Amino acid sequence: MSDRTPAGQFFDAAIGLLQRVRDEEADAITAAGTLLADTVADGGRLFAFGAGHSSLAAQDVVYRAGGLALMNLLAVPGAVGVDVMPATLGSALERVDGLAAAVLDSSPIRSGDALVIVSLSGRNALPVEMALNARALGIRVIGVTSVAYATQTTSRHVSGTYLKDHCDIVLDSKIAVGDAELTLDTVPAPFAPASTVVTSALMQAVVATAAGALADRGIEPPLLRSGNVDGGHDWNARVFDQYADRIFYRR
Repeated sequence: MSDRTPAGQFFDAAIGLLQRVRDEEADAITAAGTLLADTVADGGRLFAFGAGHSSLAAQDVVYRAGGLALMNLLAVPGAVGVDVMPATLGSALERVDGLAAAVLDSSPIRSGDALVIVSLSGRNALPVEMALNARALGIRVIGVTSVAYATQTTSRHVSGTYLKDHCDIVLDSKIAVGDAELTLDTVPAPFAPASTVVTSALMQAVVATAAGALADRGIEPPLLRSGNVDGGHDWNARVFDQYADRIFYRR
């Protein structure tokens, strides 16, 4: 019997979305993972960026047990998560023209690197300019977004374009505009967002694909282990030493 409680309905919705992205985005996930593997094999560095709640999925693949040690967070002060006060400032910063260029210019990212940009709507100036400027610098860009926003909302970038328009590879999270999976007659607004669940799963699927692709080429993937298992710290110290010039979250 189906669980019709709000919790049960949310799980059903999230599972349905995960099944959709698994099946419909399989080729894009393979391409994105291959791009990361190519970058690692060629001596490049990996970066992830997201603003607001989209930053949660980006942070989830940085300094992560079981993840690639070379994935670095490209941070925009005030826009990473909701820790800035007031929290609404982060939303405002996403709409500031020119901020992305300043961030890229002051970051260690360079031509030959790969950048994953996470933005649910893909409509704000910050992620659009981040992708546009990064590609102009010779950086390969993977966008993780909901393509539906490009047909149901208006771009907030002067070009009228969206994140998806400036990426080498696009992963569509399939999240509906508004990011709320449930409605009830007794609740005046839609609720229960699933974008973090789905986007984080997409990110981990890409990283897993990259690790597998490197192993297939005879290259040991630069993976981190949990510091809470015996030998984990020693393992990570070896990886940190081997790839010290490509890891920036330890400096």
